[in-house]
Amino acid sequence: MERGRAPPPPPWRGPWILVLLPALAGGQPLAASEAAYEEWRATGVRGRAVELSCGPPAAAPPAVVFWSFTPQGEGLPRAVAVGSGREVAMAPGTGMLGRVTLRNGTLELRELRVAAQGRFLCQGLFPERGRLRVGYAAVLLRVLVPVSKPFVRPTAAAAAEGAAVALTCTVREGTEPLSFSWQHQEPRGGPSVTPAGLGGSRAELQLTPANRSHTGWYLCTVHNEVNNRTSDPVYLDIVYGPDEPAIRVEPFSPEQGGFSAGEREDVVLSCLAPSNPPSRYVWLHNGSQVHVGQTYVITAIARAQAGTYTCLAENSHLQTRTQATIVLTVYYPPAGSPSCSALASDDQRDVALRCRWLGGFPLVRLRWVGPQEEEEEEEEEGLMGTSFSMATRIQSGAATRNGSSFSCLASHPALPLGAACGTTLWVPSGSPSCAAAATKGDEYVMLRCRWEGGTPPVTLRWRDSAGRALGDPAASSAVLVLSTDGSLAGREFVCVAEHPLRAAAAECRLRLGKPDPSPASPPCHGGVAVPAHSVPPSRRAEVPELQAESEVAVLEGGEAQLACRRRGSSASLGATVAWYDPKEREVTPGLAKYQLEQGEAWVNLTVRDAEWPGDSGIYRCTATNAVGTASLPVRLRVDRYPAPPNVTISKLRYTRARTEVRLEWRTQGAGNLTGFVVQRRQTKKPLRETPSPWETAAGDIEPHSRDRRLGGLDPAVLYAFRVLAVNHRTAGHPSEVQTPAEPPFEAYPAVTGAAVAGMLVATAASLLAVNCIARHRETLPRLHDLLFRTAGPGAQEPVGTAEDAEAAAGREEEAGPAQGDSCAPGTAAGAEAAPAQGDPTAPGTAAEPLSAAAGTSDEPVNVTITVTATP
Repeated sequence: MERGRAPPPPPWRGPWILVLLPALAGGQPLAASEAAYEEWRATGVRGRAVELSCGPPAAAPPAVVFWSFTPQGEGLPRAVAVGSGREVAMAPGTGMLGRVTLRNGTLELRELRVAAQGRFLCQGLFPERGRLRVGYAAVLLRVLVPVSKPFVRPTAAAAAEGAAVALTCTVREGTEPLSFSWQHQEPRGGPSVTPAGLGGSRAELQLTPANRSHTGWYLCTVHNEVNNRTSDPVYLDIVYGPDEPAIRVEPFSPEQGGFSAGEREDVVLSCLAPSNPPSRYVWLHNGSQVHVGQTYVITAIARAQAGTYTCLAENSHLQTRTQATIVLTVYYPPAGSPSCSALASDDQRDVALRCRWLGGFPLVRLRWVGPQEEEEEEEEEGLMGTSFSMATRIQSGAATRNGSSFSCLASHPALPLGAACGTTLWVPSGSPSCAAAATKGDEYVMLRCRWEGGTPPVTLRWRDSAGRALGDPAASSAVLVLSTDGSLAGREFVCVAEHPLRAAAAECRLRLGKPDPSPASPPCHGGVAVPAHSVPPSRRAEVPELQAESEVAVLEGGEAQLACRRRGSSASLGATVAWYDPKEREVTPGLAKYQLEQGEAWVNLTVRDAEWPGDSGIYRCTATNAVGTASLPVRLRVDRYPAPPNVTISKLRYTRARTEVRLEWRTQGAGNLTGFVVQRRQTKKPLRETPSPWETAAGDIEPHSRDRRLGGLDPAVLYAFRVLAVNHRTAGHPSEVQTPAEPPFEAYPAVTGAAVAGMLVATAASLLAVNCIARHRETLPRLHDLLFRTAGPGAQEPVGTAEDAEAAAGREEEAGPAQGDSCAPGTAAGAEAAPAQGDPTAPGTAAEPLSAAAGTSDEPVNVTITVTATP
């Protein structure tokens, strides 16, 4: 059989059954004229089974049946099967139709194939009423093919919004007609829906134009007469955006043109711009990028963070951008709290209520509320209207009861609860008190009138007995200074006290008397003794005025000079000036830390060797006179020198005795320095014991030095070292802590040198010995034989015969005598050497053969010949 070809089908032996038809008829006549012919249609499914009967179902099976098949589109029939009872014969090639079986005249096709589609003809002999009837049945078989699993092919897996997109549903096989249906699922899942208005009943789904709602999973289902199959879902991505961003601000506080937030609030800015793929968000503040991300959280927003915020959304696939901008206003209240005050006005008839709170954005709104008034903001402006930053209300003193309270209400967007301050108008009880006193040196007389308390304070004014005003009016306390260069005895002075809530003024009188001749005469009933001089015009007493710098700066270790000077007319009223340190201790002369220098109108304080931070602080210059005390703070700031560069230890090693270490270091970074400090401490301590403090091992090291040899160490103690750079009094960051390394083993060079020297000496001695042995073979024959075993022209050979002995003797005679050598033992130059080891010949002479004794020439003798060769 030829390889690669299928064997030919066996010959069909079916026609022999036709020969048996007469015998089967049993001699019964055939009713040929009554032959029946039937034709019908049948349908089968590929891969399944179908039965083709050769007659009506209720009819008896044929006695003999013959099935043939004519393929669709061809005219020649082909035999399929022949059967008679249980005898069945199948025609070759029926496997192309499927698994064919014939039973009781019925042709059964299992695992039906498409090739079985065509016309099957059945010819049979049917027994009927004792005779055989010929019947013909034609079956038109139609083979249906199930639909295979479809698959969806989009024109593009991702398309831009607005473009035309088509999805095609393709099946490999299936009997037509085919019907198609489409399902669409949302990107995140959900029920499948049929796209409306998209022509979803055809094999091609047109999305023209595509929009963002078309994004998602698409499935195609194909139907025919046999079955229906659904494809795997295919994702269609519609790329779009970004749309115009929408900005959300939390907390939500919109206003005209933007949003607002209170200072120190946490503000969350969120941006949303629909886009596929999702947008990349960038936040800009006043044109500068501040954040990347969809949400920008501003923690404790400050007033400097107000301005425009722009959300920039970008689609990286389409390279498109959109943006939106908002204006964020940051509201912040003024610093501190509102202050309320009450002042007398309109010649002590009215009270001016003043409320003040400057700063903030926007300006704070202030309004006064009196007793029994509703705390509501009035629209009209006037005495009770609303003002910004400052509010003043004029309250009539005659219409105000003593003890009436007034409140100033402050409202601000950044203050949800608002703020308030208040004041109560009241008149102090009692009456004014007067007193007189002489200043130092009796140069002046000071008249003091006091009546403290009250809101607004009581206004005091000195007048003479004629009612003329002396000096300027003052609140609560009025001081009048009179010169004692004239006679003040018997003069009367009146202190008038006025208050808006008091209808009549109160007063207190003071009369000055002459001095008593007695050593001491205390004043009584408002009188005081004064020297008898002419009285100049009165003058107003003032508290001393001081002038000084508010802040003085000095570097650590330097001297700071704090200057304080009196100014104005008060400088001649005998004021005393003093300095106080930050601990409120008076600076007195003689202190080592401070130096005082004083002039007529100035006092300077010098702080020596300023230390940081001990000498920093607020120093006070005070001046006191008869009127009062003035104080002026001066801040002294002691600055440290800039930090020096960092230091790194590069080498730390013990010496051989372990009582010294060799330390090397290097600096890192820039900075000024004036020296180095090396510190050490013990490292091995019990666990429960705190580490020992660092102690200075070497100080005042020059700034150019980078190494140090430190001694005085205990060999039994393990030390740790560190190095610090110093810039004047400012120490830099300490270096890393290191412990010394063990000293290197210094015997290696000596041992190596000794070994090399020994090898050289041994080599020289060996060369000399070999040379000596080579030159004196006869003296040291054994050593020579051990070292030189190569046979030469003068090597000794065994003598076996008399001729050999004579030849050897002849050769020795020809050889000349050998020169003496200084290395020959026991010989001198030119002297004969003694025979060695019983040798009859001397070295350097030819050896003569031994001769036999006379008369014994015929006797055999043993002869030993010794040949000595001298190189």
